[in-house]
Amino acid sequence: MTERRTARRYDLTLPVAVRVPVQRPVATRKGTTRDVSTKGLYFLVDQNMEPGAELDITLTLPAEITHATDVLVHAKGRVVRVENRIGNDNPHLGVAAIIERYDIIRSDAGRA
Repeated sequence: MTERRTARRYDLTLPVAVRVPVQRPVATRKGTTRDVSTKGLYFLVDQNMEPGAELDITLTLPAEITHATDVLVHAKGRVVRVENRIGNDNPHLGVAAIIERYDIIRSDAGRA
C-alpha cells in the first residue's frame, strides 16, 4: 500500500475544541488530537459527527512544542471519516478531518 499523505503528520496529543457551525445550537465539543499536519488532523471525541460536516477547530500548541509561547491554531475543516473506537471503558469516535484554512496566533498577541 502506498502512502497518500502529502504533508508530514506529527503524533501530538493536544486538547482540541471543535464546533459544527451549521448545527443549532452550535455546541463546542472537546476532544484530543492523535496526530496533526498542515493538511489535516485525527482526533477523538465522545459525540457523533457526520462525514462531510464543516468544522471550526481550535487547538493550542504549548510552549514546550513551540519553544516560545503558546500558539493558538484556528482552522476551518471538514470531516472525511468517522470511526467507532473503544478505549478506557469509554466509547469514542475517531474523526479524520482535512484542514481547508488555518490561522496561527501567538497567545501573547491575543492579550494585547
